Amino acid sequence: MIQIQAALFWAYGTGAAFAVSAGRQLQWWERSVYGEGVRTRSRAANPYLALTLLYAAVLLVPSGLFMLWRDPSWATMQVAADHGGVWAGFALFYSAGVVVATLLGFLAAQLLVLVGAGYWAYLQSVGGHFLLFGTLIHGWDGNGYRRTLTTSVRAYRDWPKDSVVDNVLRFATSGTFLALLVLGSAVLGTLFLTEIGWLAEGWQLPGADEDRKVPRAVAVGIAAAGVYGLPFAGALGAAVLVHLAGWAVGLPVFAVLAGVALLARRSPVRWLYGLVGVPGRHWKAGLPVTAARPG
Repeated sequence: MIQIQAALFWAYGTGAAFAVSAGRQLQWWERSVYGEGVRTRSRAANPYLALTLLYAAVLLVPSGLFMLWRDPSWATMQVAADHGGVWAGFALFYSAGVVVATLLGFLAAQLLVLVGAGYWAYLQSVGGHFLLFGTLIHGWDGNGYRRTLTTSVRAYRDWPKDSVVDNVLRFATSGTFLALLVLGSAVLGTLFLTEIGWLAEGWQLPGADEDRKVPRAVAVGIAAAGVYGLPFAGALGAAVLVHLAGWAVGLPVFAVLAGVALLARRSPVRWLYGLVGVPGRHWKAGLPVTAARPG
């Protein structure tokens, strides 16, 4: 249910967010397989990976194809005026690309979670959502928000004739927006419920209460702000800097600021991440020293 140009970023960020939400369960899964000695379960049988791909295939892909068919102009960010401007291969690559990007996001974050680099797994989600919001807000020509908030090529071209409020109200009363609301209730509702449910499930596993430093409701709020609020604010800030100073200056300045905020050892983002209780140790941590695979 998102434009083609931003779909893969969203899919990657979603896959990574799902893996981080189920971080404790993923570590438990590895420990349980390790305890069997001989691997009797395929890595593809991981239920969290399977459910993540099911979400992408059943909700993300169909909703995106529906919007591409219903409003090709909006779905292509006003690049194509109608169906005649959309190459049939886009539907094929979109369908496969969304599932593959979700898979890659999940696997990358899962790998980092398992080796004890949970914060870097979280940054996979931040990066994907930052690129998503950056595409919607700024785009490739500084008019991403205009392309997102208009329903046709004509409306996009006529944007300067009316105020921003009038343009937004026109979009908010359109059939496109209504379709997004209906699809969003299923796509986003399932997304949020899954992430919160997996976090809550992980907090019931051993060691979770020691790692989580705040009440569960507060932890959920911090997680939501970190996964969605922070990338949105970052994308908005980057768009403003690029608009004021140009790509050559604005983007490097933003990169430095983002590096300080995200990568500094005592950054506020790291501190907030540490409150949520996502595992920060290798999946083998806590196993008996003498534990060894039979045979």
